[in-house]
Amino acid sequence: MGSDARVSVGVAGATGYSGQELVRLLARHPRVSLQATMASQNSTARYLPGLSGIWDGPIEPLDVERLTSLDVVFLALPEDASAGVVPPLLEKEVRVFDLSGAFRLRDADRRSRWYHAVKSLPMGTAYGMTERTAALLPGARLVACAGCYPTAAVLALAPLVNASLVTGDIVIDAKSGVSGAGKAPTERTHFCEVDESLSAYGVFAHRHAAEIEQELGVEVTFVPHLVPLDRGILETIYVRVPAGTTEAQIAEVYRTAYANAPFIRLRGEALPVIKHVAHTNFCDIGWRLDAATGRLIVVSCLDNLLKGAAGQAVQNFNVAFGFDERLGLLQ
Repeated sequence: MGSDARVSVGVAGATGYSGQELVRLLARHPRVSLQATMASQNSTARYLPGLSGIWDGPIEPLDVERLTSLDVVFLALPEDASAGVVPPLLEKEVRVFDLSGAFRLRDADRRSRWYHAVKSLPMGTAYGMTERTAALLPGARLVACAGCYPTAAVLALAPLVNASLVTGDIVIDAKSGVSGAGKAPTERTHFCEVDESLSAYGVFAHRHAAEIEQELGVEVTFVPHLVPLDRGILETIYVRVPAGTTEAQIAEVYRTAYANAPFIRLRGEALPVIKHVAHTNFCDIGWRLDAATGRLIVVSCLDNLLKGAAGQAVQNFNVAFGFDERLGLLQ
């Protein structure tokens, strides 16, 4: 593309938490012309007061036909809705960045369990976790952007697994703010249920475990928890490393893996906290090694609405179009 050319872009699902973050990022992106912001269904037009001054356009009813006239569409829709919207967009050669889980799983059996509306992956589908799949993005017609929990887990674990520094079981104790459950209210996410409480859920029955295992190539024990925060994910990961492994080896593995990753901040023994990543596209990773026992604890932390959703989608978009991957994400 020319140095001043802008990509015409639309967002479907703009009223949800991740969708609003997409609108906020894309409306200020120097290489984007935001042409359409739509709800997730055929509702009446409305406005987003929280984005006043950033994006003052209306949130229109979902209109797939209109979206087919654009260069790129970002989907922040429920899985089944994305499954229905993606095929007509691809047929019209629109490039799609999907934030739902509908197209993430490559194994048909696993996909049929968790995302039953998608029988097969379209040609040109790429999994979108920028630090790991950047080479696949420029040629992708459909980018299935990685989930929030899997992003924190895989970025923390993949360098260790790839370096054969993990032995035995992997236990991922994950905690997320309530926005990770989406905007539609449920009994579980009601203020009176969440406030001053902490609960585990989806034990042995969470779709993100399949995504984590797909990307790591190993089994994990994944237990998510709901905590009384608006946003943020913190995962405490327990592994064992081979006898004789040193802290210097662990640090070097991470430094090598993320030497050219502007949104990974390696904290070493200064373990990450949610407050330092909230409202940013950073993933912070820290660790502590007990060399005598070979126990390694890794803490990975990110904003579930940005690095875990909208920010990562824009980062994937930047790489796909040959832009600096930081563009529009460091304001």
